[in-house]
Amino acid sequence: MTPPGLQSSGLVLVDTHCHLNYDYAPKTVEDLVSEAAEAGVTTLVTIGTEFESIARIQEISEKFPRVFHTVGVHPHDAVTVTDAGIEQLRSAAAHPKCLAIGEIGLDYHYDHSPREVQMRVLDQQLRLALETSKPVVIHSRDAEEDLLAALTRYAERVRTGVAPGIIHCFSGTRAFGEACMRLGFYISFSGILTFKNAESLRECARDFPLDRILVETDSPYLAPIPFRGKKCEPSMVKHTALKVAELKGLSLEEVARATTENALRVFGIA
Repeated sequence: MTPPGLQSSGLVLVDTHCHLNYDYAPKTVEDLVSEAAEAGVTTLVTIGTEFESIARIQEISEKFPRVFHTVGVHPHDAVTVTDAGIEQLRSAAAHPKCLAIGEIGLDYHYDHSPREVQMRVLDQQLRLALETSKPVVIHSRDAEEDLLAALTRYAERVRTGVAPGIIHCFSGTRAFGEACMRLGFYISFSGILTFKNAESLRECARDFPLDRILVETDSPYLAPIPFRGKKCEPSMVKHTALKVAELKGLSLEEVARATTENALRVFGIA
């Protein structure tokens, strides 16, 4: 499932979660996409988190052949979602380069939106994913019990042949990750995997099956070692893939091939 024309070009990686509409000054989006391609990161998915960013992420993905996007409202902003907002997301999801509904989920760490509102909006967006036959990109923080219950209800209704989605920037418990994989979800690791205090996460990456693993940057956040303290960029996803390879005793090429195939499969990218 390697993208056409890239089979003989060496290392191929996918950054399954970045935010290209954020501020990377002095670098431009063109710089980020070009530098990522030079590093072998040939496909990028820029993630929607709010209504205000929809037009910009559409514009970015339209400009570059191998940049795609998602639409959704982050749990922090759940209080902004109305019935009219759900209709706006439904319309935006019809864009030919929109691959998924997300970033959606639950965040009980910050509670920027009341928990009952987060749950209601999550359910609304999960229903939208079912209606549009698109996978979801899930944000999870300190809410595993409620989130797993919602994802279980959702996964039972996903159409055969459609991947339910991705647990983005996985940093949860092993039990949660394993339960999500049983539901059909993919687990995406970010630069956190390289952090000094992330040993339990590294154990998960070592043990979780390679055919369920993705890599991402969540740029401009969570720059991996050796870039800690700097603004993260899509080209840096290679360092997360390297850590996965090290943990599994595989070559970078093997991990790149597998995670790329997984990403193309879950997002339905030709």
